[in-house]
Amino acid sequence: MPRRESVDLPGTAHRAPIPMGSKVGNVFYSSAIGGRNTEAGELPPDPEGQAYWMFRNMKALIEAAGGTTDDIVHVSLLLKDRAYREQIDKEWLAMFPDEHSRPARHAHQVEVGGGNLMQCEIVAVLE
Repeated sequence: MPRRESVDLPGTAHRAPIPMGSKVGNVFYSSAIGGRNTEAGELPPDPEGQAYWMFRNMKALIEAAGGTTDDIVHVSLLLKDRAYREQIDKEWLAMFPDEHSRPARHAHQVEVGGGNLMQCEIVAVLE
């Protein structure tokens, strides 16, 4: 069995030949996680919808890797516009309500493609 394990999330995929995440032992790194509505198969046009689904996809991906959101130690946000932080903070506080137990986070303003207004990448240490 290979040491590295690729982790994918149904309803999401990259155009490049890369997995949604990669796990070695108990360390997990994701590729960019977007706000695609995996139930409808479409990308919401608004930042509220993309933030909602980005966090749902983050949760689903870490669970597919065998962990929980409690295992996430760092989140990198890739934002087309920093003004979207308000929508992200709403979902952030819903997912990580305990101010004494949240992952580290850093936001970058970048040009994200494919209609995405935002994406995130996570690092986790799985139990």
